[in-house]
Amino acid sequence: MSAAPDAPPTGQSVAADAHPTGQSVAPPAHLTGQSVAAGYKAHLSRGRGKLGEMFGGHVEVSSAGCRIRTAGGEDFLNAGGYGVFLTGACHPRVVAAVERQIRTLPLATRLLLEPSAARAAAALTGVCPDGLERVHFSGSGAEAVEAALKMARSLGHRRVIATRGGYHGKTLGALSVTGKPLYQDPFRPLLPLVSHVPFGDVAALAAELGSDGSDAAVILEPVQGEAGVVIPPDGYLKEVADLCRATGALFVLDEIQTGMGRLGAWWGADREAVSPDILLAGKSLSGGVIPVAATIATEKAFALFDRDPFIHTSTFSAAPVAMAAAEAAIEVIRDEGLTDRAARLGEELLARLRASVTEHCAHLVREVRGVGLLIGVEFHDAGAAGEFLLELLDRHIIVNHSLNAHTVVRFTPPAVLGDGELDELSEAVHAAAQALGARFPRTGTGTGDTNKEQLT
Repeated sequence: MSAAPDAPPTGQSVAADAHPTGQSVAPPAHLTGQSVAAGYKAHLSRGRGKLGEMFGGHVEVSSAGCRIRTAGGEDFLNAGGYGVFLTGACHPRVVAAVERQIRTLPLATRLLLEPSAARAAAALTGVCPDGLERVHFSGSGAEAVEAALKMARSLGHRRVIATRGGYHGKTLGALSVTGKPLYQDPFRPLLPLVSHVPFGDVAALAAELGSDGSDAAVILEPVQGEAGVVIPPDGYLKEVADLCRATGALFVLDEIQTGMGRLGAWWGADREAVSPDILLAGKSLSGGVIPVAATIATEKAFALFDRDPFIHTSTFSAAPVAMAAAEAAIEVIRDEGLTDRAARLGEELLARLRASVTEHCAHLVREVRGVGLLIGVEFHDAGAAGEFLLELLDRHIIVNHSLNAHTVVRFTPPAVLGDGELDELSEAVHAAAQALGARFPRTGTGTGDTNKEQLT
């Protein structure tokens, strides 16, 4: 086994029972899994409450660095969080920036000019591919997608081509381009003139665009996250960008999950020197503290938003407290070298995951793949994926399933993961793979031959 990457930036391997300020956090005595699940069932979602109970009824009450602390006093290592926590939870610099903003101007009147928005926009465009100079901030990735779709329409790109398995959110416009009928069918009719092509297939995209794509916008991800960490062929993004340019189509690159260092570079676009017309950011832009997302565009794509500042607005867009978090998150990722660290950590973690799976449960797994700190373990059966997730949870490791691929368990740990925490995660994966292989042994000679009745 190769040596672990360098130690994390100073101050980031923080005890789970402490805030970054060092103050002890005592969970409220009245909180129990049963009481919180009852609250979910009564007022939020019965299904979500039941799901929480299935996952052991744990109630998270505090977080710092890579750790989560529950109401029961248990400590979990967070390798999930759907890609949000690249900088870890409660990073001291992000928290300090947010606290300063809360004490001075947490929300703005929206009539007067407000400096934190200008600073955050300058910081964000400063790390984006060339040509992306305008920013519209929002509170979620889905909102960022909606803004991009409206920009496309404002320029006459009314036809939208997305990819099968792609995930762009669940508001009505974003849902229309999300490639999963399971989420779409209850809400039809969706946006018209939307089609989906296979991800990674430039020829299929070219056929759908036709010789004149001036009425079309193409939206896709550099790596499909919710589809189960689907990695396209080398050069795919560059070919898509060239095709859009040649046909006159607008190119929207959704980096809400992959951007801000997750793939071991600032953006997936940087890996192929691509500059789209519109780039979408979110998740890690929050610094793990305040929800924020962004639609970053060329001057041409942003033209209508430039001319009319009221054409697309939101009360909480560019809220100062969110802008403070975004600016600080960008500074942390840059100053602490987290893009390079994500690349090194990801390479090491991917090797360790493959070794454990190969040794103990290769017959249950189709593939282990990843780029940077976006890693997926694809099982032959969704039941085995669920069992693997639960085995890890029993060992106090948080990972995620994939919304568009239930056979894939996804690892998105923070780039501030320390050497000891990398070992802790690796050992838990090894033990979980060993337990799974023993519980569901190979029953035949072919790959994936397992008694399916055991998995249901």
